Amino acid sequence: MGFFKKKEVLDGMKAFVSGKVIPITEVNDEVFSSKALGNGLAIQPSGQTISAPCSGEISMVAETGHAIGMVLSNGVEVLLHIGLDTVSLNGEGFQVLKKQGEKVKQGTPLMKFDKDFIEEKGLSADCILIITNSDDFPDIEFYTGMDAVQDETVICNF
Repeated sequence: MGFFKKKEVLDGMKAFVSGKVIPITEVNDEVFSSKALGNGLAIQPSGQTISAPCSGEISMVAETGHAIGMVLSNGVEVLLHIGLDTVSLNGEGFQVLKKQGEKVKQGTPLMKFDKDFIEEKGLSADCILIITNSDDFPDIEFYTGMDAVQDETVICNF
């Protein structure tokens, strides 16, 4: 009987990786720090697995495995981007665990990355969350300046 099911309330996102949360404006890449792709934040990771910050559908998986997109039931479009200039690694050091079109719950592992490998190549492993349609959601609040615990710490509210 479906009418007893609890409707999921989307009111925020949890840390998609453990680490230090920094404002998007502090990311060492103008495309992100200028908010050209949308508003968001970054996590300087201590972990190496990216999980879904909230429930939604996988909308995009980069061929090189360094980025994954989600669409939430409220229309928010999320881009999770691993590292800076990591597209240049051509997929090396990345393992995607989900496919485009899959529905996922908050906390579901989406991809793994080799932080040491990325840094050995001289690249930043900062993990970036962008709301690509943030102009449509002006009330989004991002929480930074803290150490986040994956799947526990709230990093964003709508």
